[in-house]
Amino acid sequence: MPVTSQPLILGIETSCDETGVGLVRGTTMLANAVASSVDEHARFGGVVPEVASRAHLEAMTPTLHRALDEAGVGLEDVDAIAVTAGPGLAGALMVGVSAAKALAIAVDKPLYGVNHLVGHVAAEQLENGALTEPVVALLVSGGHTELLEVSDVASAAKLLGGTIDDAAGEAFDKIARLIGLPYPGGPHIQKAAADGDPSSIRFPRGLTSERDMTRHRYDFSFSGLKTAVARWVETAERDGVPVPVADVAAAFQESVADVLTRKAVLACQERDIGTMVLAGGVAANARVRDLARERCAEAGIELRQPRLSLCTDNGAMIAALGAAVVEQNLEPSAPDFATDSSLPVTQVLV
Repeated sequence: MPVTSQPLILGIETSCDETGVGLVRGTTMLANAVASSVDEHARFGGVVPEVASRAHLEAMTPTLHRALDEAGVGLEDVDAIAVTAGPGLAGALMVGVSAAKALAIAVDKPLYGVNHLVGHVAAEQLENGALTEPVVALLVSGGHTELLEVSDVASAAKLLGGTIDDAAGEAFDKIARLIGLPYPGGPHIQKAAADGDPSSIRFPRGLTSERDMTRHRYDFSFSGLKTAVARWVETAERDGVPVPVADVAAAFQESVADVLTRKAVLACQERDIGTMVLAGGVAANARVRDLARERCAEAGIELRQPRLSLCTDNGAMIAALGAAVVEQNLEPSAPDFATDSSLPVTQVLV
């Protein structure tokens, strides 16, 4: 019998401030077009939901055409459509889902409303192929920090632990603002930290004491770290001492990277899992990536992490998750499915 090609999946992502449209066949990425509205939010120091929704409306059609052109296909060639149904900003999600529903009706293709967070994990499959064994996924995005045990991205993940207050990405943004760096905080802190000494200031490592590890072994907390940095800066300013921005950035970044990678490696060791997946926007941070690579190598753990362009929000990761769902022959979402801004990471489809 002739070998048939894998289905072509169109993915749409509009959970926050990036309009993403991607095309994937199996675990092969054919296109990944992204339009970001981050510059429109920078002057406000954070994402403004109404601005994000309007930006998605304006960017959707040109981004779709750019992705189709990049892949060299037409809408009629698409076999199924996947779209982020949650979690994310309610208005932004509605733009993407409305567009996806219209396209699905227009070309008469099945539609899958999928989980944005699971999409981050699925993005790694575009780098190194489908997962062949259980992995521990360290998922670190703007508003989420979780440790997951994942056997198959199309199936429900097991939540091992998560943040009990601020997520790592939120902490980066807040600390950047505190020390006078622009939004978004992640890249600016990384740039400043390159000229700083991470050992110059010892900031706390949240939920790593013996007592905390008993109750919150795989959980995270960055609120205390944020407060510690704020107090350190306030003390320096009160004493008339210039704040060493580079050193503060480096020490803060080191604390975050230390806690994230330490707990992720521990989860792999204690659960006898030999592979870790690093996913999400904060997974683009150079120090997080380097320390994860170093600690995984020391522990004999295989580290899988996507390229930088696949760490931040994009349509290709949603298409990749859609491809995995289609491969498992799961039922498409109901035509009237709704968005869910608080969709739990353990739910793949709506």
